[in-house]
Amino acid sequence: TIRKGSVARKTKETDIEVEINLDGEGKQEIDTGIGFLNHMFSAFSKHGRFDLRLRCKGDLEIDDHHTAEDCALALGQAFDKALGDRKDIRRFGHAYCPLDEALSRAVVDISSRPSAHIELGLTREKIGELSCEMIPHVMESFASEARITLHVDCLKGKNDHHRAESAFKALGVALRQAVSYDANAGVPSTKGVLA
Repeated sequence: TIRKGSVARKTKETDIEVEINLDGEGKQEIDTGIGFLNHMFSAFSKHGRFDLRLRCKGDLEIDDHHTAEDCALALGQAFDKALGDRKDIRRFGHAYCPLDEALSRAVVDISSRPSAHIELGLTREKIGELSCEMIPHVMESFASEARITLHVDCLKGKNDHHRAESAFKALGVALRQAVSYDANAGVPSTKGVLA
């Protein structure tokens, strides 16, 4: 069974359509209206091997906040739908990904308990048209709606573009590991349920 999830989310601030295939190849069609956010979701998709189609028309005349946050919320909802009953998966995943001098670590638990702890150490105000304060918030918003526990730390690096991109690559790789099939896992919890 191919694990896919899709969400259409429309508010006064954003109009979003997202579809994700957890058993894909990393194909992507991404247009959030924010170039660097597209780039981060592209790294997540490619290295997670998740096929991702994401389109957003947001109120960028105000700023980037609503678009970045709502894209992450919708992506998290689609990811949650794609996971279904969360049976026969590894559940846990971790990855270290470098980008030149930057090195990030991501550790995930598909726990159904939303929790995010993101430390990227970004110092610039913006990268392209994306506020640096929104980059960890995107990960937090995604984790909230995907119902996962997420720890992402950039361990070192001088360039904020590299720090952020290595973090999204690590997130993709760690999630690819966590969602991978484990035929003997059943429901991977001593509680007997991941809901």
